[in-house]
Amino acid sequence: MVKSAPAPTAKRKPSKVEGLKEHSNFLREPVASELIQDTTHFSEDAVQILKFHGSYQQDNRDNRVKGQEKDYQFMLRTTSPGGFIPPQLYLTIDKLASDYGNQTMRVTTRQGFQLHGILKKNLKAAIAGMVKNMGSTLSACGDVNRNVMAPPAPFKNRPEYQYAWEYAKNISDLLKPQTGAYYDIWLDGEKVISAEEKPEVKAARQNNSKSIVEDSLEPIYGDLYMPRKFKVCVTVPGDNSIDLYTQDLTLVVMTDKKGKLEGFNVFAGGGLGRTHNKEETFARVADPICYVTKDDVYEIVKAVVATQRDYGDRTDRRHARLKYLIHDWGVEKFKSKVAEYFGKSLTPFKELPEWKYQDFLGWHSQGDGKLFLGISIENGRIKDEGSLQLKTGLREVVEQLNLPIRLTPHHNAILFDIEPEKKQVVEEILQRHGVVTDPGNIDSLVRYAMACPAMPTCGLAITESERAIPGILERIRSSLDKIGLQNEHFVVRMTGCPNGCARPYMAELGFVGSAPESYQVWLGGSPDQTRLALPYMERLHHNDIETQLEPIFVFFKQSGKSGESFGDFCDRVGFDAIREFAANYEVETVAAPEITDESDGLAEAMADSTTGAVVEESGGKEVAIANTTIASSKSRHRVSVQDDIYVKLKAAATSQGKPMSELVNKALEAYFENLA
Repeated sequence: MVKSAPAPTAKRKPSKVEGLKEHSNFLREPVASELIQDTTHFSEDAVQILKFHGSYQQDNRDNRVKGQEKDYQFMLRTTSPGGFIPPQLYLTIDKLASDYGNQTMRVTTRQGFQLHGILKKNLKAAIAGMVKNMGSTLSACGDVNRNVMAPPAPFKNRPEYQYAWEYAKNISDLLKPQTGAYYDIWLDGEKVISAEEKPEVKAARQNNSKSIVEDSLEPIYGDLYMPRKFKVCVTVPGDNSIDLYTQDLTLVVMTDKKGKLEGFNVFAGGGLGRTHNKEETFARVADPICYVTKDDVYEIVKAVVATQRDYGDRTDRRHARLKYLIHDWGVEKFKSKVAEYFGKSLTPFKELPEWKYQDFLGWHSQGDGKLFLGISIENGRIKDEGSLQLKTGLREVVEQLNLPIRLTPHHNAILFDIEPEKKQVVEEILQRHGVVTDPGNIDSLVRYAMACPAMPTCGLAITESERAIPGILERIRSSLDKIGLQNEHFVVRMTGCPNGCARPYMAELGFVGSAPESYQVWLGGSPDQTRLALPYMERLHHNDIETQLEPIFVFFKQSGKSGESFGDFCDRVGFDAIREFAANYEVETVAAPEITDESDGLAEAMADSTTGAVVEESGGKEVAIANTTIASSKSRHRVSVQDDIYVKLKAAATSQGKPMSELVNKALEAYFENLA
């Protein structure tokens, strides 16, 4: 069993953040007072409250100079239920990124936008500009419900999708903080409402049930809000584009044969954040809880939230998520407590079809005569760089055609409501700016990969992620090409720390930052994100990627079943078999060159990596990293080349459809033959 922290007791003191929330005057102080001070940053106490307003204080580590103040800047995150971004808001965010940010916009894995590089003096103008143009950052961060996710595909002829978007918006409204602090601080008290919430949502929030805090400005949260962040999604049967097992609360739309809404299946208890070397922290997948009719959906949401609000751990923030409460109590006790708040017995969960992951890239019919286009955004970063002018291209499309956007949980974007006669206009604009519209022209490893921002701005990052994954994917592709797996692909996800923002613990191959230039390796998640991966290696230095992963790929090629995915293979054969094969694997060939090395032409030997033995396996539900052992593997060598040679080599390999290592070997063989 994975050890969990002891249950809270009256003798244990609440964490410091609990006191800050209690004395914040419903999220006003000390943010309001410090905002008007002529400083570059907020105090640590204010930073904790600032999160509720949708912003994190960061500093650019690339610009740190010893003896000087940190390069303070702010990340601003939107609340966009179901990833919906109207054209007016998109153009506003684009402009804010240019006027106040670092010129880029980043699509998050929770279907929102992040702006980076905003200075404190511009924070109020940026937030006000967003709110006045149909946007919001309220509760995008902090100990509250975060952005409510929903499938991004804008199918207009499938009523279950319509219900998913509708209820994602309604539940976002239901759980939105009611304090006026947000408007007082950022808009000088002017409350801008982009869309009125539905009367039934407002009534549900005030309904005098067992779930609410009576006589409080915050009837659902109370003056202490939640113990930690709370994540909700709404999806439809079979559509796992939203990683439903990773959410605190998931609602699945259930309709009758005519497509009329009947109710919702309810999952609870997912979550991925963990801490290195803390066995009491772990990734966990959600459990099926119950079924509710559509009339009871808001009450069941409130009941789950209230159970976590009142019984979640407020003494240890590492142990404060709903997943730990369910782990400590067990599912049946949790369901019993939820039923108390709900006011009646829970109805059994209804049968569901298998879950499948789709990214909805490329052109599709949306069912009403119009089209939508899913655009791959590598690592979610919308920017202009070199021949790829993605930021300019998307802005031009939205400006000309006034198109709305849905952001995807895979940090891509979908342009929709496109008239068929405008398809060529969209294609021409995007292609002119170097944007690929045919997903068949995107390397499949890149297409299905995700990475968090990490360095240099995330204060939690241990190592690189967004800036490292392109090169690492190239090296993985080169290894696959070399051993004859040119057409193979799998889900790769990377984070710079163990918090898991890019959801690496559900990937077929996950990299989790564990030290500078080093990662834990997780294997065995499913391609449809329905199974938790397990830790295979405690610390893999990025120089050793070929040495350690190539044997696993060869084993997969030799022993994988027809049509079996890489993640399913790793889960089926188990880590003992993988380690045994790797220990006896002879490496005889040269790895692909990497431009991040010193370009001095020298060969370098690579050390062995350490692997983490899986001491506690728990049936694919929960796992903590335990002890490490030394993997037995053969040393291999890499040769560095000048950057300009690498560019030519890559271009030649791409045009010939051959791995770069093959071209390097042939060139060296010819060279040595000439010497002889």
